[in-house]
Amino acid sequence: MNQFDVYPLLNITPVRGEGMFLFDEQGNRYMDLYGGHAVISVGHSHPHYVKTIRTQLEQLGFYSNSVKIPIQDELAQKLGTACGYPDYSLFLCNSGAEANENALKLASFKNGKKKIIAFSKSFHGRTSLAVAATDDKSIQAKVNANEDVLFLPFNDAAALQNAFNDEICTVIIEGIQGVGGVNIPDASFLQLLRALCDKHNASLILDEIQSGYGRSGYFFAHQYAGIQADLITVAKGMGNGFPIGAVLISPKYEAKHGLLGTTFGGNYLACAAAIAVLDIIAQENLIENARNIGTYLIEQLKGFKQLKEVRGMGLMIGIEMHEPIAALRNKLIQEHHIFTGTSSNKNTLRILPPLCISKTDADCFLQAFSSSINN
Repeated sequence: MNQFDVYPLLNITPVRGEGMFLFDEQGNRYMDLYGGHAVISVGHSHPHYVKTIRTQLEQLGFYSNSVKIPIQDELAQKLGTACGYPDYSLFLCNSGAEANENALKLASFKNGKKKIIAFSKSFHGRTSLAVAATDDKSIQAKVNANEDVLFLPFNDAAALQNAFNDEICTVIIEGIQGVGGVNIPDASFLQLLRALCDKHNASLILDEIQSGYGRSGYFFAHQYAGIQADLITVAKGMGNGFPIGAVLISPKYEAKHGLLGTTFGGNYLACAAAIAVLDIIAQENLIENARNIGTYLIEQLKGFKQLKEVRGMGLMIGIEMHEPIAALRNKLIQEHHIFTGTSSNKNTLRILPPLCISKTDADCFLQAFSSSINN
């Protein structure tokens, strides 16, 4: 049997990771400034992360959510304290798309409505309702078509006010758009969203799957605007590579047995991985590091006159050129052994490194970037 060929692959085979770096089968070292789509939050093979998962595996790897699993409670308490939402509840699942599916379902359960507002260039996942709320027709099959999803221009306050009414069930927006090219919602736009949701009895869902877990220099990117979301979805950096996702749920939502469910969500190993990530973020001050190194990188990149625009917050950075970045990305990989990412905007290079990146690492990238665009 062959694999179903849906991924365009780089001709590189990583066999080992350590901190900021990957090593291929020939022993070549690559700086990872993409983290496998912002997944690697605390670095590859961090000793505390490895030890925590190994210890749990030696005790118990899995049982279903039909028994008490205290490690889930430990994760919920630590996450609530770390992120500033201690009074919210936690529903654990396996991925970002699954988190968004459950958040959208919860919103509709609560107010009995079904119309959804999403935004241009959004990406919320590839499953049923998540992909219907994603602004990319090329990944939507006919069965995903949903007339109840209304796409509005991103950051357009007038369009938002004109479209909002009492029929709206929920609004879903990314804390920072990732796949769309690193686009930041204006603070005033997020504040307007919060006010309109309150006025019209709608839920505000903040998709922090890529922008959360300290990447922006805040635990959640939306926190820079001083608002609270009703439902917050997380995944990617939550497990540093171990599959896990979650929905953080406001106290205004009532839990009932059978309302949501999952077989593998919140399993012992996933929770151990997520707890280790929170431990490392706290012990190594990685959110502060993301803010400081990210600010430094953005300031330095803005000094390159060849760029059209630099967008970002913390260690979620989009570098927009005046032409497609495919050749530049290949040069960074092949000549400088640096991984970076693409976006739906073909002219935008994405930088999503582990939060443990150092100033030395940042300077190494800046030197390679300068060499690549000047030669």
